Amino acid sequence: MRRGIVLSTLIGVGTLVVAVAGQAPPAGPTPASLAATKIEKVKDNLYVITGSGAENQNAFSGGNTAVFITDSGVTLVDTKLPGWGPTIIERVKTVTNKPITRIINTHTHGDHTGSNAAFMGGTVESIVHENTKTDMAKMPEFSGANAKFLPNKTYKDTLTVGSGKDEIDLYYFGRGHTNGDTFVVFKALRTMHVGDIFAWKALPYVDTMNGGSVVEQPATLAKAVATVKNVDTIINGHIPVGAWKDLQEYAQFTKEFVDYARASMKAGKSAEQAGKEYKVDPKFKGYAVSISPTIGGAEGNLQIAYDELKAKK
Repeated sequence: MRRGIVLSTLIGVGTLVVAVAGQAPPAGPTPASLAATKIEKVKDNLYVITGSGAENQNAFSGGNTAVFITDSGVTLVDTKLPGWGPTIIERVKTVTNKPITRIINTHTHGDHTGSNAAFMGGTVESIVHENTKTDMAKMPEFSGANAKFLPNKTYKDTLTVGSGKDEIDLYYFGRGHTNGDTFVVFKALRTMHVGDIFAWKALPYVDTMNGGSVVEQPATLAKAVATVKNVDTIINGHIPVGAWKDLQEYAQFTKEFVDYARASMKAGKSAEQAGKEYKVDPKFKGYAVSISPTIGGAEGNLQIAYDELKAKK
């Protein structure tokens, strides 16, 4: 697979699989996706509205949405695909009558920002990394007349909102899935939403069109692991809630893949050849090369890594 093909498909997870299958993106919830979208308790006052894996488009709703109930209202982290606003509100109402007062998006993709417009207006605070706001402004959902739905608050490196048991810390550690991936820490609950920089236990999906980097992602993850303290629970981008050790393991998994890319390029192997030879080390139990034939995968990630490594010479 050549890099042009990779980039043409790696524009947004929310439309990726349906696009390559020649279908239109889902217009809204389907019976299967509604059935798959449950609200589950993570810890006191913290819930996740489950997303779904891109391997099953009949049940696809977008990324995992965190629901954090504070004294002053509800904070949502990520809003799934367009059309999911009413469903998110309905699920939230099953656990609290408090209003939604804040949205945080982990990154720009439409399966994590698609229903922002359903909540914008009034005094709702909407927060993203500064690069993510720039990326979002290029999307049809947030351009032209829709610019009013863009986030109204950004940060550069770190940001804290709330205090005490309601404190939320936001971190940006560098490029990875995109150039604006936010790590969202619910400090008192020792829990962090990592978005799609750790979406699943497989090779990453890296969006180079929005500044993502295969080569830099391991360092970004390692910095997160080294910097954030007192977290034991992880809300991933698309898979079930995990543990801190999972993030540590994923950082090592991506590092070893980049090491493989460097060694393969040095040996004169093409990305295609190296991709066919790549195997997941058995020590990474439960990991796959890719979650589907159309997302990520060894060859596509290797081609991006090769291009990055050549550019740095």
